[in-house]
Amino acid sequence: MRNKIILMFLFLFSISVFSEGYGQEKPRIGVLRFTNHTSAGWWEGSVGSDLQDMLVAELASMNSFRVLERRELDAVLNEQDLGASGRINPKTRSKLGKITGAKYLVAATVSAFEHNTSGGGGGLSYGGFSLGGRQDKAYMAVDLKVIDVETGEIYDARTVEATSKSSGISVGVYRGGFGGHLGQYKNTPVGKAIRACIMEIAEYLECSLVQGKNSGCMDEYNQKESSRREKTKGSIKLD
Repeated sequence: MRNKIILMFLFLFSISVFSEGYGQEKPRIGVLRFTNHTSAGWWEGSVGSDLQDMLVAELASMNSFRVLERRELDAVLNEQDLGASGRINPKTRSKLGKITGAKYLVAATVSAFEHNTSGGGGGLSYGGFSLGGRQDKAYMAVDLKVIDVETGEIYDARTVEATSKSSGISVGVYRGGFGGHLGQYKNTPVGKAIRACIMEIAEYLECSLVQGKNSGCMDEYNQKESSRREKTKGSIKLD
């Protein structure tokens, strides 16, 4: 009898956990066209939309969100400068909620970009490592805002960074496409920095919006943010 009670308890507990896990609805989010506050030479034409599509593809491949296609947003948004203001017109909020069912909008602005080249030619390279020769290095930072569609307020904000070198190993497993004007940078330090930022944004959004701001995964991002702030303070020279 005791064993039957234990088995029944375990069975009911399993059903409860299963129902809770699958009953939670995935956050429905939209990604706005990226904006740029730098003089990066690779930013031209449709790059803002190219980066938007890259992030949409990366988020969709994670299977943690319900991601709006760009045309779904275009049907509602007469794109405001949300990347800078983080505000949505009340009428637009109403349309977004009714037509797309979006919970959050993601606005991203490229806030810093550096590309440095040092050394000369003639170096040796094998297996992704270089000895001598020219060294290319790219750094990119993106200011991220998550806008709550229902309230129009900024739900979350974070700056993500990425640095890559020509002598380094390629960045992770990138699951989105890499086309348009940016296609020519695919295997360069610039392209690696862009891919790394897109991946970092997607992983941060999964942590913040799916697992929650108080989850353990946020500790890593808080440490990164603290290091970034200290680095920024250290680079400021007082007269």
